[in-house]
Amino acid sequence: PAAPAAPAAAPASGGRIRATGLAKKLAREAGIDLADVRPTGGPDGLRIVAKDVELAIEIMNGVAPEHLCIEVKDPMDVLSKIRNAGSIFVGPYTPIAAGDYASGTNHVLPTSGYATMCSGLTVSMFRKTSTVQMLTKEGLAALAPTINTLAGVEGLHAHANSVKIRNA
Repeated sequence: PAAPAAPAAAPASGGRIRATGLAKKLAREAGIDLADVRPTGGPDGLRIVAKDVELAIEIMNGVAPEHLCIEVKDPMDVLSKIRNAGSIFVGPYTPIAAGDYASGTNHVLPTSGYATMCSGLTVSMFRKTSTVQMLTKEGLAALAPTINTLAGVEGLHAHANSVKIRNA
């Protein structure tokens, strides 16, 4: 069978926090206790009804959906608690189709729960960046024990020596 088009985690008190993907399976794999969750369904997908908004948020963070729709009384509060989602659609007038086709966001998104570790494609991924560090003599002295310990563990003795030479 095909994956559900619009699985959801909905607080039993009303409102919807909907996500695409195999929500129930992924929630279990994420170690989320489904004892307080009731699965329901329909032709367009799988819905998980949670006892409250907090549990729905926990489920969605564990599922790390490609698309997440937040349609609750205080969507900004829920949004502030979402850590893992590819693209988030807030409010009743923000359908997934808007993000897929017209609102300006990218449609190349992490699937299968990969939103726990990856973001969707952005313009910044096509930019070259460099990191820059500049320490004072005192700053290097403060970091020296950490650098020397890690360099020793990794067997990178020249790294440790580069600190010793500068602190001589």
